[in-house]
Order: sequence, then structure tokens, then C-alpha cells
Amino acid sequence: MKLILLYSLRNLIARRLTTTLTTCGMALVVFVFATVLMLSEGLKQTLVSTGEYNNVVVIRKGSNVDVQSAVEKQKALLIETLPEIAIDEDGNRLFAKEVIVLIVMPKRETKSPANIVIRGIDEKSVRLRPQVRLIEGRLPNFGLNEVIVGKSISERFEGALLGDKLRFAMRDWTVVGIFDAGNRGYNSEIWGDVNQMMQAFKRPVYSSVIFRLKDSKDFDVVKSKIEKDPRISLEAKRETRYYEEQSEMMSKFLKILGLSLTTIFSIGAIIGAMITMYSAVANRQSEIGTLRALGFQKRTVLGAFLFESLLLGVIGGIIGIIMSSFTQYITISTMNWQTFSQLTFSFTLSLEIVIQSMLFAVFMGLIGGMLPAIVASRKNIVSSLRSA
Repeated sequence: MKLILLYSLRNLIARRLTTTLTTCGMALVVFVFATVLMLSEGLKQTLVSTGEYNNVVVIRKGSNVDVQSAVEKQKALLIETLPEIAIDEDGNRLFAKEVIVLIVMPKRETKSPANIVIRGIDEKSVRLRPQVRLIEGRLPNFGLNEVIVGKSISERFEGALLGDKLRFAMRDWTVVGIFDAGNRGYNSEIWGDVNQMMQAFKRPVYSSVIFRLKDSKDFDVVKSKIEKDPRISLEAKRETRYYEEQSEMMSKFLKILGLSLTTIFSIGAIIGAMITMYSAVANRQSEIGTLRALGFQKRTVLGAFLFESLLLGVIGGIIGIIMSSFTQYITISTMNWQTFSQLTFSFTLSLEIVIQSMLFAVFMGLIGGMLPAIVASRKNIVSSLRSA
């Protein structure tokens, strides 16, 4: 068997041009396949990692996102009295009332408008999000028209640098700080005093409230209290689950679109591999006859040609994954179709994506080489030797 495998490997090396072309075709398909999965994974990780597992978001029932939600002030006060809410070292409840509004801002390079999330925060909002860190300037003074902006906003949009003034809601807002939340959705937001935001946008109610649990196990108890109490009757979700739901619609769209393109490309790659292997069978009839005359069985010949095709798939898969890994340095800015706001995220390569891509490459090699390998194994010994 070792002799047969070496024979197949040498034949691939001898047919450098066809081997290279077929491998490149498979690599291109794997690149597209892996890139689509990376795009979807990057979006999912950006939104899911935005949340904290011990944090609870409360919104109006039936509202998928806080942009569409409304929480009356009296209900927010009732929620704040729940004994399950964590308390900081100063004896203050880790509880925040927030308002979410969308505004339109022009991008710095293209001047095209995009929806941006304005988040009205209170004094505990930053404490509830330890992943957010200030990289320039300071936090806004509550009671003043001051804002801090996410790193992605500062890099991509006009008037969002430290010291600039943003004009929205009939007011001028001074950018006093820039924050970085890593690979998270907060980087695409602007934060300011919740009370000032509510006055400027004439919002009489909050969009949501957020708080941290003393004990993560208390979530079901808190959820029941908030949703079943007729005085409150709102919906409570873990913050991680809340952001995961936001990623589902767009993630499915990207996968369906990308996998449709990949399917079309893969058909071409499989046909290319099949043509290559049929050509190899046609050009090596005398060799096949010789192998059979020397006593090699049909399944051995079939395995030899199938090995060649699988090897082409494996090499193409490795090259495609290496090519796709470089897309991790690319940052994508697009609209989140659930919130209708701008969202910035990166391609993300994971071990699961590498395994799926390699399996896909092997599958292409298997399908492309199966029929030619069967044809080779069924060649008549005498007619094969006469073709020499």
C-alpha cells in the first residue's frame, strides 16, 4: 500500500500544472467558505461578548431590542428595590436606567450617512460594563452636555474626535472622552447623561434598565418577579442572551448568502477535480494495466486514485484556510438589521471553522475523485496494456 501511495504522490508532482490549477480552485472555494463562517462568527462574538452573564436587561415585553422598548420611571423604581441586585463597596446598587436613541452621522471618508446608537447612561452604567475602558479624555460630567464615544465611532465618523462638538437633538455635545470596549458592540455607540438625553430627545420613559445580580443563580427568581408582577410586567433577559438574539437574524442571512455562493463555486471545483482525475486515468491506462498485472487488486487501484483526489482537497483546504486567516485583520462596518444602527466587527477564525473548512475540502476531493477512481479500478488488464 505504501508503494501505491508513493506512486500517487509522484504522479501529482509530475502533473504540476493540472495539480496546481485544481488545488487553487479548491483553495478558492475553501477561502470563500471559511470567510463566510468567519464573518458570521465575528458578528456573533462581537454582540455576544458585549454582554455580561451576571447582568440582567429589562425591556418592554415584545420588544426585541431596547431601541423599540419603553420602561416607565415608576416601574424602574420598583425594579431597583429587588433584593437580588448586587451592591458595590460603597453600598450603592449596581443598577442603571438607560435610554437608547438613533441619530444619523456622516462617515469621515465617504460622507455617507449611517445610523448611530446614542446611549443615555447614569452613574452606574460604566461599572456594569467592566469591559469598557477609557483610552482618551475623561468620563462625562452628569448634568452637562458631554459625551464619550466608542473607538470605532471616533475613527470612522466626522466630529467624533476628542474635543469636537457633535450636533444632535437641537444641542451641541462636547466629546470629552473616547472609550474602547475591545471587539464588542459598545465601540459603535455614543454615551452621555441619561437625563440630558431624555430632555433633549423629549423622551418621558427609559428604554431599558440593567442591573447585576448578587448571585447568578437568582436569575430565574428575578425574571419571575419582573414578568409576573402586575405593577411591572416587563421582560427580563440575561445580557449575554439579549445580545445573542440580536446577532441571530444577520448571522443567518450571512450564512445563507455565503453558503449559496460557496455551493455554486464548489460545483465548479468538484468538476475541475473530476476532469483532472479523468485525465489522469486516460493518460495512465498502461500504468493501471501494469499494476493490475503485477497483482494489485481493484480496490488498491481505486484507493490510489482516490488518495490523489483527497490529497488535492487537503492541500487546497490548507491553502484556503491560510488565505482566509489574513481577513482577521479586516474590520467590517455594517448595519445591524435588528437595531438599524451601525455595527463594527472583525472576521474571527476559530478551531471549529478550521475543522469545518477542512472537512468541506476533503468532501470536494472525495466527490471529485470517486467516479474517476471507480473507472480506473474497473479497467480491463489486457486492453489497458494494449494502450501502451
